[in-house]
Amino acid sequence: MIPGSEVRVLDRNAEFYGVKTSVLMENAGRGVADFIEKLLGSENVYVLVFCGTGNNGGDGFVAARYLAERYRVAVFLAGRENEIKTDVSRNNFVRLKKIGVEIYDIDSMEDVDRLLSQSSVVVDALLGIGLSGRLRDPYGSLVKKIMSKKRGFVVSVDVPTGLGTDVAVKPDYTITFHDIKHGMSRENSGEIRVVDIGIPEEAVRFVGPGELSVYYPRPKKESHKGENGVVLIVGGGPYIGAPALSGLAALRTGADLVFIATPSRSWRAAASFSPNLIVRELFSNDMLTVDDIPVIKDLLVRCDGVVVGPGLGDKSKTLEAAARIIEITTRMGKQLVVDADAIKALSRKTDVVKNSNTIVTPHAGEFKKLTGKALSTDIDKRIMAVKQWAEKLGVTILLKGPVDIVSDGIDVKLNKTHNEAMTVGGTGDVLSGILGALLSKGVKPFNAARIGVFLNGYAGNEAFKKKSYGLLATDIIEEIPHVLKKYL
Repeated sequence: MIPGSEVRVLDRNAEFYGVKTSVLMENAGRGVADFIEKLLGSENVYVLVFCGTGNNGGDGFVAARYLAERYRVAVFLAGRENEIKTDVSRNNFVRLKKIGVEIYDIDSMEDVDRLLSQSSVVVDALLGIGLSGRLRDPYGSLVKKIMSKKRGFVVSVDVPTGLGTDVAVKPDYTITFHDIKHGMSRENSGEIRVVDIGIPEEAVRFVGPGELSVYYPRPKKESHKGENGVVLIVGGGPYIGAPALSGLAALRTGADLVFIATPSRSWRAAASFSPNLIVRELFSNDMLTVDDIPVIKDLLVRCDGVVVGPGLGDKSKTLEAAARIIEITTRMGKQLVVDADAIKALSRKTDVVKNSNTIVTPHAGEFKKLTGKALSTDIDKRIMAVKQWAEKLGVTILLKGPVDIVSDGIDVKLNKTHNEAMTVGGTGDVLSGILGALLSKGVKPFNAARIGVFLNGYAGNEAFKKKSYGLLATDIIEEIPHVLKKYL
């Protein structure tokens, strides 16, 4: 089974990987028509297709076009032509008009009872997987009429309209696409048939813009400063630029505020990167130590997402402090990214993140430090290892490599959206900042990791077009808003 949100991800990613929405819609509608034709054979019947104004209605338009080659067909649009929401659905509606199918719209509600009394087959293509809350009219009224006036059998397209609400179509059959959707059963969906509509395997296995467009939380117009994510980054000391890069990436990903907690040695330099960063000087001089924990505790109260690791170094005192901070953060229920040198600290006591909202971002060498296990070069074995250890540790692991692997121990997604120039220093810090921003916005760790690797990689590819092998981490940061603009 697949949740409705993942269906939307697949639809968008299918187009990214070369299969247009128009092709998916054509295949879906043809699949519905083929099923009905097998049921009816050559009988002389009247088919009534109820279509919504979204893409579920577009599937219905396509089905009606194919069915009209053999049967008398009428289409009832639950709206008006100018209210059809997508170009692909609108184009299929125009094609219907050209072949002379009977078409009624919301201004013909008085005809619905008559149409239902004449029909032998009713096709429910009113609403798909996007429904939230109760059915509003005219959909609620149409569903009630379908269920009270039907003569023949009812076929729902993808999911029955109103599924999960108290007013829903209860069809004889549901023709669903790619996979059964969450909540469907024989009791509420009739006999379920799954139709392959041509979603490419890449769209299933790899991340793409679908994760970004579906799971990125758009700020509300009435929201105030701090309500769209406050990030704390604990890093720096030996390496001055790393926490600043993470902070700037978090801001460009849409976090409202970014605090950086960094030792005295690096705080002034980190602050000089941008006046948009709120940089807090720690008591220690050259590196993070346990003496800095009281200051960090105060900052943790103010933040929603935490990144520990960029530029910390791996001195023993620093690793001890980082391990303590990780434990405190997870006890407070904060969403956390463990990156870079903090992964070595975590490896000393991994149970502190067990079943927490944590993303760990190792490369192959850091994965071995974390787990004690070396990774195979075989991609399938790597996937299995990442999934097993994500489940064992109770976290989301984002393994960075030629193909990034993301797993929460249940699901796995891969990423190949990046380029060879992104080996330049700082790109991992950019990724951790992106992840911190997404977590601060309330995105679940697995989804944040999926969005993060795509957003970082796509921004890197856009930067590569301009900078080639002279690409810098700061170039990637500046491309992040352009990627958001393109896909949100």
